[in-house]
This record gives sequence, structure tokens and C-alpha cells, in this order.
Amino acid sequence: MLDFITHLLDVNTTFFTVLDYPMSYLEFFGTIFNLLCVWLVARNNIWNWPIGIVGVVLFGVLFYQIQLYSDLFEQFYYLITGFYGWWAWWYYRQDKKQAKEKVLKISHNSQIHNLIYLGIIIISTFALTAFVSNIHIIFPNIFPVAASYPFLDAFTTVLSFVATILMIYKKIECWYLWIFVDIIGVWLYFAKGVVFISLLYFIFLILASKGLYNWLKIYDKDNKKTDNRTGNRKILPATSRTQILD
Repeated sequence: MLDFITHLLDVNTTFFTVLDYPMSYLEFFGTIFNLLCVWLVARNNIWNWPIGIVGVVLFGVLFYQIQLYSDLFEQFYYLITGFYGWWAWWYYRQDKKQAKEKVLKISHNSQIHNLIYLGIIIISTFALTAFVSNIHIIFPNIFPVAASYPFLDAFTTVLSFVATILMIYKKIECWYLWIFVDIIGVWLYFAKGVVFISLLYFIFLILASKGLYNWLKIYDKDNKKTDNRTGNRKILPATSRTQILD
């Protein structure tokens, strides 16, 4: 049984061939689960989290085999934040009766938080690049082959880390980061020969753009609310999509 599972999870085990491209079980099902995850989160649907957890495990195995080690570490991070995000979205949705202010709503980051995250991205990218570039020297038994595209791999990994945190707390800025990650991912995975995942990231790019549009629309709608204390309808001024608000 273990040999059968190992065989299925081998990136060289072909599920089917399309246009002379050998599609592995691992790449195909990992792509499907991750695609479904992004589609659900763009619709603000809580089921994106468990679906995404399955996709994370499959992609983790894949990235190890194609030497994208930063992406491998990224999947461990996604696994942890996947369970936390699932809990956070469920908790704040179910807690409405206890305290309405605890309901997690779509919102913007403050300018100071954006600057803090920018600093984290810059510092973490260079630190992770240095580590991943030498990981085959530090841990030769675990990572026998040098990392591919260490800077781009590290950069997109750090961007994804920050975007996931912002997504958990329903910050609109997460979509700008995801769009940037997807643009780089389209080229990076094509260069690594995993064409189906490159196509997946192109679809991710479309879904991220749609997710940004949907969340902005929900945010604008929530800004037009009734003042429950007075019973009067309070119309808040419309906000620009480029304006940074708390």
C-alpha cells in the first residue's frame, strides 16, 4: 500500500498526457484543489481553508521533488495558517450573537501597517534567499540538489506569507500581493517545466483580480450602513480603491 501511494506521489508518474506534456497525479490534483481554494476565497467562502489544506500537502510533495525549496517551506506555513484561518473565519462568523463588533469584516490596512509589512518583505526576502541558496550545503542529505531560482522563489514565498496573514484578517491588500505573486509564478513554473502549474497561476491571476473586485464591492457595501444606536441610516463617503484606510 505504501509503495502504491509513493508511486502516485512521484512527480514522474504520469496520469495522462496532453499536447505531449506528461501530467502527473501530483501536479493535476494539487492544481485542482488549489484552484478550487482560490475560487472559494474570492467568493469569501469559508470552505476555501480545508480545500486549500489538501492542495498544500500535494504541492509540498511536488516542490520538494523539483527543488523549489522556498515553495516547500511555504507549504508548511500554509498548512499552519490554513488551520488557523479556518478557525478564525468560523469563530468570528459564529460569534455574532455574543458581540457584533467581533464579526470579521473586509477592510483596508492602515498606512503604518503597510509600511511595516513592506519592511518585513524586503528583509525576509534577502534572508530567505541567502538561506535557500546554501541549503544544499547546509543539509546535503535532505536537499541534495541546489535550489532553483532562489531569489524569485524566496520573494514569492515571503509575499505569499504576508498575503496569507492579510487574507486571514480579510484585508483587501492581500489581493494586490497575490496578483504580484501570480504574475511571477506564471513565468517561474513555466521555466521549471511544470506547465500545468504555470497555467494554474495564470488562472490564479484572473481569480485574484476578481477577488479584489469582489472584496472592494463588499467593502463599499458595508460602508453604507445603518446607525443602530439612533435608527438613522448613515451613509459613509465612498472610498477610492487606491486609498489606504484603517
